[in-house]
Amino acid sequence: MTKDTWGRVQNELKATLGKDAYSNWIDPLEMVEQASGVIRFAVPTNFFGDWVSRNYGDRILQGFLDDGCPVDRLDFTVPARKSPAAVQRRAAVPASAASARKPAAAEIDLPGSPLDKRFTFDGFVVGKPNELAHAAARRVAEGGPVTFNPLFLYGGVGLGKTHLMHAIAWEIQNLQPDAKVLYLSAEQFMYRFVQSLRFKDMLGFKEMFRSVDVLMVDDVQFIAGKESTQDEFFHTFNALVDQNKQIVISADRAPGEIDGLEERIKSRLQCGLVVDLHPTDYELRLGILQSKAETQADYYPGVVLADGVLEFLAHRISTNVRVLEGALTRLFAFASLVGREVTLDVAQECLADILRASDRKVTIDEIIRKVADHYNLRLSDMLSPRRARSVARPRQVAMFLSKVLTSKSLPEIGRRFGGRDHTTVIHAVRRIEELKAIDNQIAEDVELLRRMLEA
Repeated sequence: MTKDTWGRVQNELKATLGKDAYSNWIDPLEMVEQASGVIRFAVPTNFFGDWVSRNYGDRILQGFLDDGCPVDRLDFTVPARKSPAAVQRRAAVPASAASARKPAAAEIDLPGSPLDKRFTFDGFVVGKPNELAHAAARRVAEGGPVTFNPLFLYGGVGLGKTHLMHAIAWEIQNLQPDAKVLYLSAEQFMYRFVQSLRFKDMLGFKEMFRSVDVLMVDDVQFIAGKESTQDEFFHTFNALVDQNKQIVISADRAPGEIDGLEERIKSRLQCGLVVDLHPTDYELRLGILQSKAETQADYYPGVVLADGVLEFLAHRISTNVRVLEGALTRLFAFASLVGREVTLDVAQECLADILRASDRKVTIDEIIRKVADHYNLRLSDMLSPRRARSVARPRQVAMFLSKVLTSKSLPEIGRRFGGRDHTTVIHAVRRIEELKAIDNQIAEDVELLRRMLEA
């Protein structure tokens, strides 16, 4: 009687849930017995049982009650006589097609992206532009109760996002060997999703991603505009958060600035801790070079760097740490191959192409326009003699950025700002430097404008 009732309940669910949901979640259920008001179902995996219980349990129970079957609750159990993997494969594809199909995604070994052994916390040089991101990454790696979820790291190319994510994964594996940590790029997430659709194994995909302790997705901006992948990412995100599992995400922009990303995903990404890795300053770049030079010396013994070479590189190559490290590697390799000391002249000769590409191309006119737009001023205001703070402060910011981002002399900068004297520029630069140390809003404005101009 109960088996017949289950058949009628299945037909009702198929009509109300739709073909895909029924095939994925209801059809694999195997009713085992009814006893003492409890109906027991065999399920492929614990995750599968939990999902069905949460999302369809009430409907199934009501279906039995509507058909006159006395039942108090449902029980979903993985049977001991069958391995979860075997049941999972049977549930994913009809038996008639099992012999003809290709291997499902769950049967293929798809580990996360390999971790780079160089990218550890010990190898990460900390400075003011990245100290908050480093501290947040350390906190996540320590484990324990989740304090902010997700951790969202964003910044330009070569600022250390991937390094920090690898470092988190290494540290968690060291401190918690049994923890399941999955690190991969957003592109790989999309690939696995497409494969699971192709081989009709969404169950295997969901089990793989929703059974981890820590999920780390790099460059999430690549799923923007891909509706089906975003939908699955959204549900995976929610499932892990509901289980209090840690999520770490990186992108090249803040969540709200990623075009093509659904609003519901932007909202979820912003509910944790969002940290910006700022462009490196001179001191941090020099520290990175010094650390890298010590490592390179082990590979190229006997190579000598003349005084001032590292300082020269830190000054000239300012936007991308990867380019900076690559330039140093080239110098060591060149010196080792030709047997020469690396002097400033040698560095300029060997790195001529990199230095040309890294030369600042920002103009004073661009700076004035960008600052005026940021503070909602007219260009004529920026060049006028007006001294009201609402105009004078943005003008000082523009002068400061002109000094930092261009090679123009102080008199040239002053002339471009309505024929002002170079001493006015000096005062503006000093004032903004002082305010950056005590006024967070000014510091944020200057950094934001600098990033926009250097982009």
